[in-house]
Amino acid sequence: MKTDFLENFYPTRPETLKAPLNNPPKIGHSENMKRKPTSDCFIFYVLLFFITAFVGWLWEVLLFLFTEHAFINRGVYEGPYLPIYGAGGFLLCVLLSHIRKKPLLVFVLSMTVCTVLEYLTSFFLERKWGIRWWDYSGHFLNLSGRVCLLGAVVFGLGGTILVCLFLPIYEKLYERISPKWRIITALFLLLVFIADGTRCAMRPNTGSGISYSSVRSVLFR
Repeated sequence: MKTDFLENFYPTRPETLKAPLNNPPKIGHSENMKRKPTSDCFIFYVLLFFITAFVGWLWEVLLFLFTEHAFINRGVYEGPYLPIYGAGGFLLCVLLSHIRKKPLLVFVLSMTVCTVLEYLTSFFLERKWGIRWWDYSGHFLNLSGRVCLLGAVVFGLGGTILVCLFLPIYEKLYERISPKWRIITALFLLLVFIADGTRCAMRPNTGSGISYSSVRSVLFR
């Protein structure tokens, strides 16, 4: 009797143990995104695009501020964002979020993805307008001045920080924002971006320290 009484309160056999209902198994970014409605996934990535695009713009502006001692609005667009960083951030988070616990692999793949993206973007922009917005011709192991080893390493480090460190924080912050303000913010940014893109399609942002019509060594564009 005593043994039966104790077993009712302290089950020791494996088949009698049950996981607490209030501790569901953790799911990764990819699984979490699959469970979200399509519209919510869209807003999630729109905001992520603009965050990474702004960080990229800020990085380049600060770089010029320290090296050239001048404020230069970098990029094809007039607004404080560089779409190539936004596109790169989006691709890295979609493609690499499931391996973010393997930082070395994330680093290597980030280098590869960003280098390919940078090369193709440079090729497209130069073919369209006959202008370069960056040129690595003076850097070690560069390819046609469009990409270089140093730039690839920097993008690899940035991608690792983005996927392994920033993305989990962003997911938590995103959930704390009300759906209403997520939508309003995303739509506002998209409207501004589309208007800016329409103007820049006819007259892109150019000038000293911004664009280069001749071969010239420029760091991290």
